[in-house]
Amino acid sequence: MVQYDALYNPYPSRRSVVYARKGMVATTQPLAAQAGLDMLKRGGNAIDAAIATAACLTVVESTSNGIGGDAFALVWTQGQLHGLNASGPAPRGISADIIRKGGYEKMPAFGWIPVTVPGAPSAWAELSRKFGKLPLTEVLRPAIEYAETGYPVSPVISKLWQLGVDRYKALPGEEFKYWFETFAPAGRAPAAGEIWRSPDHARTLQLIAETQAEAFYRGELAEKIDAFSRRYGGYLRQEDLAAYRPEWVEPIKVNYRGYDVWEIPPNGHGLVALMALNILKGFDFAAKEAVDTYHKQFEAIKLAFADGMKYITDPARMKVRVEDLLSDAYAAERRKLITDKALTPAPGQPPKGGTVYLATADGEGNMVSYIQSNYMGFGSGLVVPGTGISLHNRGNNFSLDPTHDNCIEPGKKPYHTIIPGFLTKDGKAVGPFGVMGGFVQPQGHVQVVMNTVDFGLNPQAALDAPRWQWTEGTTIEIEHAFPEYLAEALQRMGHNIKRTVGNHTMGRGQIIWRNDQGVLTGGTEPRADGVVAAW
Repeated sequence: MVQYDALYNPYPSRRSVVYARKGMVATTQPLAAQAGLDMLKRGGNAIDAAIATAACLTVVESTSNGIGGDAFALVWTQGQLHGLNASGPAPRGISADIIRKGGYEKMPAFGWIPVTVPGAPSAWAELSRKFGKLPLTEVLRPAIEYAETGYPVSPVISKLWQLGVDRYKALPGEEFKYWFETFAPAGRAPAAGEIWRSPDHARTLQLIAETQAEAFYRGELAEKIDAFSRRYGGYLRQEDLAAYRPEWVEPIKVNYRGYDVWEIPPNGHGLVALMALNILKGFDFAAKEAVDTYHKQFEAIKLAFADGMKYITDPARMKVRVEDLLSDAYAAERRKLITDKALTPAPGQPPKGGTVYLATADGEGNMVSYIQSNYMGFGSGLVVPGTGISLHNRGNNFSLDPTHDNCIEPGKKPYHTIIPGFLTKDGKAVGPFGVMGGFVQPQGHVQVVMNTVDFGLNPQAALDAPRWQWTEGTTIEIEHAFPEYLAEALQRMGHNIKRTVGNHTMGRGQIIWRNDQGVLTGGTEPRADGVVAAW
């Protein structure tokens, strides 16, 4: 048998854009993309394909999302864009006072305290109910089969899996043993190409499919979640799950050089991307690989994050209006702060995250931009025994400062990092796009939009381009392919430039554009195991 290392890639690789007409699915894992394409070939639409892909990703990319996570979607159908917010609130029995009395000065990352109500299963059911063509039992079948019979772990996922094992081994507490029973029964992460299966996961997905997710929120699975929470001093209860419903929301936008860029409104931070683009549209950019271009991108992102991290929270608790933050007058005021020296903005250090993103399109013109996450990789480190449900830790984004807009309260939704994007022009769909990865997401959105609109890059090239991300203060992380001469010039302007080792912190994106002839063009993330499945 030939021996090789699936993660050792010494030479640069080039991917071409993918063209198709009848359907397309772009995501970070080939088996999940194919599951979505199978739905299109069975007579389903782009919405069915998105649900099938998303459910499949909880199995074949469980390092970044799960049944116990949250989701957001932008759905283009019949000439209209619809937004779905399937993020959950904090339990009714938790508060900042309770957490502080437990000895915490800030929100912990793992265990029960950061667990909020999971919204992903509700997203699948609601999207299927409102827009799907196929029964949910059929749409979830590929995910169920992969969980039951197993699948060979793909290379990048094997690497992220090992990071999860290392992280959770360091956590004290019996409650974390169920994570290891599910995801590392041999005491280690599966290697690339090794078969992993989870029959518990399969049974849970079957219950969700058969009950339109009712079992998760008001049935057998809700009872198991409640029992697990009570056993280990958690706060999530059946009543929290039973009261939850996903919300259809009005997407928000800015016009950037003739294109409307759309995001989900808060509690997601797509608003940060839009604020940055609103600042940047007041400048002219002669070239992509230019010091001035990068400098202004860095500064706009920092200014947008300064506002986003101060104001974004549950929309019912926001103290400023989205319209005001996105006004041209406010953008002009913020733009004045950009000089030829690096700014030091107010927000603290953003943490890293773990998420999956997918884009789908069909031959009828339907398109979906969908994102789903457990946050910080596998999430809280908690798996509900006998279910395969890995619970997210989205509540880690809450503040414990009672004066902060995003301070945790019973039933309140936290600042949320996962954001699907969508592009239209003159009222017509151009298509879905997204770049997952914690606080890099709005930064990735800005880079993808500018690569497309300002610099004319095709979808694959827009994703291939070397990425950067602001992390804190004046610190900018850049990938190894970022030109050295530009890095040195930016350093002289006051930016603290740091090169990263590897690229798993720079986000993972997907793009599908549609032209006037109905031809679909797809690009997929070179930093992941991604693929564009096309028909």
